This record gives sequence, structure tokens and C-alpha cells, in this order.
Amino acid sequence: MSNQIPTYDVIVVGAGLSGIGAAYHLQHECPNKTFTVLEGRDTMGGTWDLFRYPGIRSDSDMFTLGFPFSPWENPKAIADGPSILQYIKDTAAKFGIDKKIQYNHKVADASWSDEEKMWTLTITPHQNVSAEKLKCKFLMMCSGYYNYDSGYLPEFPGYNDFKGKIVHPQKWTSDIDYTGKHVVFIGSGATAVTLVPEMSKKAAMVTMLQRTPTYIMTLPSVDKVAELAQKILPAKAAYNVVRWKNVLLGIAFFGASRKWPNGVKRLIQKGIKKEIGEKYNEADFNPPYNPWDQRLCLVPDSDLFKSVKEGKAEIVTEHIERFTEKGILLKSGKELEADLIVTATGLKVQLLGGMTVHVNGELGDSGKTHAYRGVMLSDVPNFAFTVGYTNASWTLKCDLSQRFVMKVLNFMDKNNYAVCVPRFDSAKFQSEPLLDFNAGYVLRALDKLPKQGGAHPWKVHQNYIKDLVSLEWGGVDDAYLKYS
Repeated sequence: MSNQIPTYDVIVVGAGLSGIGAAYHLQHECPNKTFTVLEGRDTMGGTWDLFRYPGIRSDSDMFTLGFPFSPWENPKAIADGPSILQYIKDTAAKFGIDKKIQYNHKVADASWSDEEKMWTLTITPHQNVSAEKLKCKFLMMCSGYYNYDSGYLPEFPGYNDFKGKIVHPQKWTSDIDYTGKHVVFIGSGATAVTLVPEMSKKAAMVTMLQRTPTYIMTLPSVDKVAELAQKILPAKAAYNVVRWKNVLLGIAFFGASRKWPNGVKRLIQKGIKKEIGEKYNEADFNPPYNPWDQRLCLVPDSDLFKSVKEGKAEIVTEHIERFTEKGILLKSGKELEADLIVTATGLKVQLLGGMTVHVNGELGDSGKTHAYRGVMLSDVPNFAFTVGYTNASWTLKCDLSQRFVMKVLNFMDKNNYAVCVPRFDSAKFQSEPLLDFNAGYVLRALDKLPKQGGAHPWKVHQNYIKDLVSLEWGGVDDAYLKYS
């Protein structure tokens, strides 16, 4: 019976940015490996297909968010969602990766057997799925970090009393009409600062209601260095120049934020005040934490600040008492009337696409594992996961992680190994939270996230240069990655 189950050397789960990247590296660095890409939805693109709200765009520059092997050739640094989705599709088609994807293949369970030295994946039943099980020797998880089915929604008193429409950005549909209406956004993260200026173009008034301010910086939508480089250099060379420029600037700014947080805070606030002018209210832009303790938001060409300055949008920093028939009652007693309430309240962290993992029949618990170089999990054989940076572009870390996995696979082939598994030494390394990051979605999921160790190779860096040394230039045969 087992020989009837389709079997691959490698299975990649997820066909978003990281899944397409993994497939490329498999094709080019492990050309003899058979592989397939499983996608739970009916199309590729991940986040960039799922989210359809007005004005959706990247919150990182495209020269670092894009693939290193497929240059982003537009000088526009902050790109709109449809352009990013098309870029992903074009890249997949260019390298024939689109032919490797099996859609509607949501993995419900992955089970490892030491006896078989194989993973068996159980696929959620679907009318377009021909095989309920698949096998592979190595499993690469590229399924993102959040629940695609629903976003995070706090319990708001009186939520059902509101007579207007309530929508979470993750569930946005094209038939939502906000023209000439009063819109209230709950939240001040990347989604809110994207939606507010876009919707203010048609809405009567847009209010961004925040409990806690966020650090927001403006960035020119068009990168002048990229514009020049693309005129005088070949596409790949221009891309690499701008990519490294942005990587180094990002590292420098993050380092400055850690070393001189008050100075960076004043610099950010000074920039906002200059953009908003007399409508600047310090309470709306004064977070009670240091820069980069949570993710910093970017807005292109000051569009959010322009909306506030022109009176098309407002920012209100207060706590919610309850929802009412007409809108939202604040703790201060003020009521925000609304026709539409958008709950930009964040994501639900969900690891591994929600699938269960069994190792030799025992149910795994990711919260009890440790992340080896931020790529593999302790005591889980022939398994890799892809998670990007919190302080830089997602793809930067994903690409390094995937190239490291390719080195592991080639090392196994060269030495005739069938299994590799990281082993954490609790006597030598102290366990620490995976992320030094106090964003709400992270704090809500700490018990589900793997741990990290206090030193290499169990330390998870939020630094591209350090990871370049560890993953790109480092070896794959240290004392903690066991082969057999």
C-alpha cells in the first residue's frame, strides 16, 4: 500500500514568497531532488493574494522584500499588493515553479517515522485532491506565521449593538462601499496606516482609533538610488546595489534605535511634526516603548500625514468603553459615530499552517522545541521552517534559511546520510523566548513559539550580516546537528 503513496525527496508547504523561494533553490542547488509545493488555497501568493483591502502595499522596501534571484525592476520601493502578487506569479512562471504547485492541498498532519526515515503528510479532504497522503524524505514549511482563516479580534463590549458594518481587513471584500461615509479604524499598525490614507480619498471622514501609538516613518515611494542604478547598470547589478544599500541602512537604523532610543524617538517625532504641522498632537505619536520594540511602520510619501493635515483623516488616542448603535463610546465619554468600523486589530499567530506534527507517533509541541539557527527545530528530523525578520524584510531571512537547508541536503547526499536532527543541550544553553519583540500578536503566542538558546547555533539573530555569517558562510556539521 505504501508504494502507492506519491513520494518525493522534498515537499515544500506554502506557495507564497517563501515557498516560491524554496522551490527556486531546490531547482538550482539540488537539481537531482524530486519535489512538489503544496498550497492549501487555490492560488499562489500567500499574503499578497489573501489580503484585498484598499491600498494594500508592502511595509518593507521591495529591493529587500523581493527575491535575490529575480530582480525587482521598478524604482518604486513601497509597492502595491497587486504588483507584488504579479511579481510572485511572474517569478514562479519564469522558473517553471508554477508547474510544481499542487493547489487545495492543505496539510492536516505530518508524521515522521524513524523506521521509514520518511514523513507522511495527511491532506485535508477536498474535491480537487486526488491523493489523501503524500510522503517525503525532507519537509520544508513555508506556510507563514498566521491563521489565514481569521484575524485577531478582541472582545469588545456591545460589539453586536452596532447597526453599521464591521469588517476585519483580512476579510475585506470588493463590494464594501465606503464612499461618503464615516469610517473608524481600530488599530495603528501597518494595515491601519495603509488603509487610512487610501480610504480617506473617498470617505467623508476616516478616524484611526488607537489605544497605543506606533512609530511611523515616511519613505519616498520611489528610490532615487534605484532609479539611477537601473539607468546605468544591468538589472541584476542595480538590484544588488540597492538591496545592499537598504540592508545596511536598515541594520544601522536598528542599531541606532537600540543604542540611542531617545534620540531616534525625537528624530521620528520631529519628522512627523514637520509633515502634519499645526494638527500635530504629541500624544498621538508618543509610544510608551522604544523604537523597534515593536515593528516600525513605513508610509510612502507621507500619505498618512498628508491625510491628517488636510483634515481627511484624524487620529484619536483613547481606550474603548463599548460599541454603540451609532459607533464607539470611548472611556473619556466621547462617541465616535461611524457607518463602517474596520477592526485592524492584528493577526492570529499560527505556526506550520495549523497542521499537527507527530514524531514516531508522539504529538509534537512547538513550544517545547528550540530553534536551531532559526531554521530547524530540536528533535524534529529532516524538517525546516521559514520565518523572516521582525525588524527587516521577511524575505532576507527566508532566503538565507533556504540556502542553508540546501547545504544540509547536499551534505547528507555527499555522506550518504538519511536523517539529520538538531539536538539541544539544556545543560549548556539557557532557554530564551524566540523573539525579543513585544508586539501583541507575539506576546499572545509565546507559549506556542519555539524557544531559542543564548548562544550560537541556537541564538536567533535579527541581523542579516550575522545570519549571513552563520547560515551562508557557516558549516552544517557542528556538534548539535546530528546525522545518521
